Amino acid sequence: MKKLVIVESPAKAKTINKYLGDDYIVKASMGHVRDLPPKKLGVDVKDGFKPEYVNSKGRAKTITELKSAAKKCDHVFLAPDPDREGEAIAWHLQELLKDIIPEENFSRVTYNEITKPAITAAFANPTKMEMNRVNAQQARRVLDRLVGFKVSPLLWRQVKGGVSAGRVQSVALRLVCEREQLIKAFNPEEYWVLGANVKKQVAPIVPFEVQLAKINGEKAEVKGGEQADKIRAELDKSKLHVERVIEKQVQRKARAPFITSTIQQAASSFCGFSPSRTMGIAQKLYEGGLITYMRTDSFNIAKTAQDECFAFVTAEYGAEYLPRKPNFYKSKKSAQEAHEAIRPTEVSKTPSSVSGLEKDEATLYKLIWERFVASQMVPAKIARRTAEVETDGKNTYMFRATASEVVFPGYMRASGIEKAADKKKEGEDEDANIALPPLTKGENLDCLKWLGEQKFTKPPPRYSEPSLIKTLEESGVGRPSTYAQTLSTIEKREYVTKEKRSLAPTEAGTRVNDFLVKSLDPLFNVKFTAEMEEKLDKIEEGSVEWTDMMQEFHTHFLEWLEGAKDMAEPAETLEVLTALEQITDWAEPVKRGRRTYDDQEIVKSVREKFAEIGKVTSRQQQMLFQLACKYIKQMTEETVTKLKLEKPESPRTETGKKIEILETLDFEEPRKVGKRTYDDGKFVTSLKEQVRSGKRLSVRQVGALDTLLVKYSKQITNFEQVQKDLGLDAKAPDENAKDIAKLLDLCETIQTWNPPVKRGKREYNDVDFYESLSTQFKGKGTLSDRQIAALKRMMSRYIDQIPTYMQIREELGLPEPKAKK
Repeated sequence: MKKLVIVESPAKAKTINKYLGDDYIVKASMGHVRDLPPKKLGVDVKDGFKPEYVNSKGRAKTITELKSAAKKCDHVFLAPDPDREGEAIAWHLQELLKDIIPEENFSRVTYNEITKPAITAAFANPTKMEMNRVNAQQARRVLDRLVGFKVSPLLWRQVKGGVSAGRVQSVALRLVCEREQLIKAFNPEEYWVLGANVKKQVAPIVPFEVQLAKINGEKAEVKGGEQADKIRAELDKSKLHVERVIEKQVQRKARAPFITSTIQQAASSFCGFSPSRTMGIAQKLYEGGLITYMRTDSFNIAKTAQDECFAFVTAEYGAEYLPRKPNFYKSKKSAQEAHEAIRPTEVSKTPSSVSGLEKDEATLYKLIWERFVASQMVPAKIARRTAEVETDGKNTYMFRATASEVVFPGYMRASGIEKAADKKKEGEDEDANIALPPLTKGENLDCLKWLGEQKFTKPPPRYSEPSLIKTLEESGVGRPSTYAQTLSTIEKREYVTKEKRSLAPTEAGTRVNDFLVKSLDPLFNVKFTAEMEEKLDKIEEGSVEWTDMMQEFHTHFLEWLEGAKDMAEPAETLEVLTALEQITDWAEPVKRGRRTYDDQEIVKSVREKFAEIGKVTSRQQQMLFQLACKYIKQMTEETVTKLKLEKPESPRTETGKKIEILETLDFEEPRKVGKRTYDDGKFVTSLKEQVRSGKRLSVRQVGALDTLLVKYSKQITNFEQVQKDLGLDAKAPDENAKDIAKLLDLCETIQTWNPPVKRGKREYNDVDFYESLSTQFKGKGTLSDRQIAALKRMMSRYIDQIPTYMQIREELGLPEPKAKK
């Protein structure tokens, strides 16, 4: 029988299929085939954080094809990418197919490049699943799900609906917002840059510029125009001479080959690609067999690749361009050394020799090729000549000019782009490449013009995509596979916006960040997020159990969530509680339904909670404030002014009249709809008690009273006059009211209702639904379009019990009955 090979993408499958031959069937999983359910938590916290995996949306056809292919094979090679996500995909595939193929007949194959030698070697040395790596991915997924599902609802209530929080994305947003705060708080300070345009007194008489560097041996700091004018006046009386000429040769080393973060930074700086665009192009180059795996944080280079590069450099540039020992670049402690840096799979495939690539693909390949080859070559040698020119006046002003010349290009033979990048990195000034004439110590110079420019200190720049990725990496937040997705998420959710390639927080992003920092600072700070990444690395190493890590996190998480539940400002709460101490005459307790409301006990309870934990919810604080307003007559004038207390509004006069009328009516029997019981009489009594206690009903409660008056209007004598006197809404009758009444009347012929159906946690009960709509129609005289449509769909299920269904189907727009199977 044949053997089944499963990779993630069709392009990868196509390339690998060419190398394996007819004994193999190569299929693509199209990424993850299983995941946590999209609309619920999907994690059983009580059962060791057990994830509930379901088939990924849109993968039904793929899963069917994979199972069908597995039935024709006796062995499965799981060949997704060599990282956590790839290992997790492989494990999920095994779980999906293990009922078809015995577990012992699954093998894992990994490779860093898609070339024939690499694929052949991988399949000759298959391994088993790395469950520690799978568990690290599971821990990350469960961690992110808990944070997203538990924190986002807090945001919906406090900020606005539709926003969300993420464990890493919110930290990235925080960095952007904190940088913006620094920029807004920045106060620019004036300073001056002074210099001179000078020339030799003997040939060659070529003018050149020098810049003021020191005053009396100390760093020159000119803070204002007055100081600049004073120095200028002194310089006008001074003469210039060359104090010293310093010549030295410096080496400039090549940078390390690319890893995920640096390729995203370089591609953004030199090519203008976004991180997600860069990774998409790199994916194509990888799947086409041109570069090694692009999600990596290791600078490691395979010995065979290094040998090939050495041979290429010797043949192309000469042996003098090779170092005595191979260049070594140290990776971070957390880097996976089994991976390699991003490099061309064959160094002999120069950018000019590779055909068939799109423009952006060719640009990125050239960047990768040049960086890799340059990283294996010797440093460039640069002759640097610095002239220090001094004055002869009362104070010694030292000016400086520097010129550089490449005397041996070294790695620059391979990398033209790197010259500009390296220069930026070393922070050389604009004078670094000026032409300096031959100068000797002691010779005099003529000043052609004194130069001065007013400048102001600048705030730290906004993050760009590459600089934010660099900060995330240096802080230990996120990993190679997450950088692009993190930035893409905060941009897609419109938390940040791009302004000339810089990232600025939007109003929504600022509000989200303000809430998260204020309420959940420990969860969304850089240090904690970096520590979690380290723990995930330890899970992968096998030194920490993922469930133990989750349990430790969850304990803290619950505490943080409890503290974030709409908490009020403690200082404001204390002010109101202090004010309430002035009350000596409390109102008698009031009973509403089963509950008794006692103002004094309410204040006592909140006071005890505040004393215990130092804070209360915003809702509790608002309740305290309303009580302070209620007892305003017992407050001092100073307290009223300080807290801005207002006398509570009295109940509306017409409200009492409405309740008086309703008390004379015969209400319908209480009705149960789902889990709720609707009792009109009990509801009116509850509102009556509130009005009696002096409380003003809300607009919504008054609206409910009006609905009941309309509902029972047949029992009210001269209702039209009552309606006018009480200011009830005289709404125009719904033009669909007659049709709705007909639909509800038809439902009365239904004798046998279908049993309730449960879908997930919700129960669908046709008879309850009908009775609910009927009651609402009686009260309001209308139904929403959505309710009418749902009613019609329900009726189509009872066509056998509605004799006139077909005759009035077109008139009322009822659905055409479905043919019975």
